[in-house]
Parts: sequence; structure tokens; C-alpha cells
Amino acid sequence: MTKIILATRTFREEFYQQINAIAPEYQVVVDDGQAKIPWSQVALTVGWKADWEAHLLTIDSNLKWVQAISAGVDTLPLAAFAQHQILVSNGSGIHAQSITDHLLALLFMENRGIFKAIQLQQQQKWAPSAIPYAKLADKRILIVGTGQIGQQLAKSLACFGVQPFGINTSGHPVAGFTETYALNDLIPEARKADYIINILPLTEYTTHIYDQAFFDQLKTSASFYNVGRGPSVDTKALANALQAKQLAFAALDVFEEEPLPSDDPLWSVENLLITPHISGHTPHFQKAFMAIFLENLNAFVKQDKLTKNEIDLSKGY
Repeated sequence: MTKIILATRTFREEFYQQINAIAPEYQVVVDDGQAKIPWSQVALTVGWKADWEAHLLTIDSNLKWVQAISAGVDTLPLAAFAQHQILVSNGSGIHAQSITDHLLALLFMENRGIFKAIQLQQQQKWAPSAIPYAKLADKRILIVGTGQIGQQLAKSLACFGVQPFGINTSGHPVAGFTETYALNDLIPEARKADYIINILPLTEYTTHIYDQAFFDQLKTSASFYNVGRGPSVDTKALANALQAKQLAFAALDVFEEEPLPSDDPLWSVENLLITPHISGHTPHFQKAFMAIFLENLNAFVKQDKLTKNEIDLSKGY
């Protein structure tokens, strides 16, 4: 019986050929809303759709592995996957350089006063004394999340003379960081930081980890960037901190509700930059994703295991 790889999207022909070479007994089926899917034959998926749960999370299902396309897996039914002993892997690492580039752009634009210059241009004002400037290497940057994205950012920042500090679950050392601290030390370390950059995955613990109590502890000259997950931030608390000047500036690429409603108060906050979840947009995405998937597929077919980006379902990342 042919086994099915059920996918949420199409890929280039060259990748179908590589899949066939590794797993000739498997057939790729794309769920385009019209395909008739033989659910009992689905052995693995590329991506996930909520309406698959009724078919693939049952006692009769033969699903063994879900390869998520994104790095974040918080929207997936991880508890059910664990119950059914389904392997899960993600696309972590694909977006590391793109998100790093996005963050570097933000940091340099803020340090060179470009955001203020844009506002003054819109007002047709020539006011050089109103444009702030600073040296990036003089700033203390706290990267909250020392995974592949955090490591790439730390490595890039070092090229500009920055000594990046990191936060991870246990505080274990990570290459590229001057020092690392445990998540329990977030607030005392954030108090000292000029920039706090969130790259954490979303878990029960990290939901609203950035709340009013957090923002109240920061230097009024500090800036906060979020390219992790939207629900990590209590949006109302952040807006209050920005409007009260308890926080100098924030840049958000992810939000608790997406798309951000047109009547959301965040749109009118002067010292906030909003980007529509674009920091991870990556040129040559299919090639980068397939490098992960094909390595895993080879290991799965030969040994029923994964070798890259496997999710610990008890932790959620």
C-alpha cells in the first residue's frame, strides 16, 4: 500500500524528485481543498491544517510524523500528538538570517535616528537637533532566546563591537554570547539593558511574560523588539508603557491578534514601529526548508527517527 505524504502546499518539481529518490514508496498529496485524501494511508505531513485533526488524530490513524513548516509550533495540537506518539519537527533555522537582518535594520535605524527623520520628513521639518544618534557598540543588548536565531543575531552583532547578553531556560552558556542568564533572571537583566529583543517560543510559561510588571522595571531609555510570538507580550501593558514614556521605543513584528485590526490603538502609538509579521520572510525558502525535511525524511524512512529540529512535546519547543 502506498504511503502518503500530505502537504499544505506545493513545491518545485526538483524537490518531488528528491523525495521520490529517498522514499519511492511514498506519494505526495497536496491538500488544495479538492483532492480526495486517503486518510488511512497518510504516514506524515508537511505542514498542518486544523481540519485534519478529525481524520489523523484517531485510533485508526497511521500518522507517524508532522514536519511543521514554521519555527513556531504553539498552534499545533502538541498534546494530542504526544498522546498518539507522533513525531514533530519544525522549520527552525530557516529564518535565522532573515530575522537577523530585520533586527539589524531596526537597531541601526534607531541608533542613527532614521525613525525620527522619517516622521520629520512627513511633517516637512528640517530639525537636525531633534534627531537622536548613538553608537550601537555602546549599547547593552539582551537577546531573550538563544536558539538558532538568537545565535545568528549575536554573531552578527559581535561584528559591530556589541557584546550580546542572552537569556535561555537554564542560563547555560551559548557560543557567541558574552554571558547568558536563566529565564528567572529576566527582569533583573532587563533592568540593565538598552535593548530587549524577544525571540522566545510560545509556551504556557512565556505567554504574557512581558507584562506591566516587566515594563515597569525597564529604563525609560530602553527599547523592546518582538520577533518571537505575539502572545508573549501583554499588548495593553506595552501600549501603556510606551504612551507613558516608561519605555522609549518598541518594534513589533508579531501580535496577539493577527492581522492587527485597523481600529487597534497600537496604530496610533507614536514611539512604536509595526511590521506585519514579515521578519521571517526568506528568499529561497523552499531550498532551505527542503534541506531540513529531506534529511529528516531519509532518517525517518531508514530508522523511524528524526535527526533535525525534533520538538520535545513535553516542553513545546
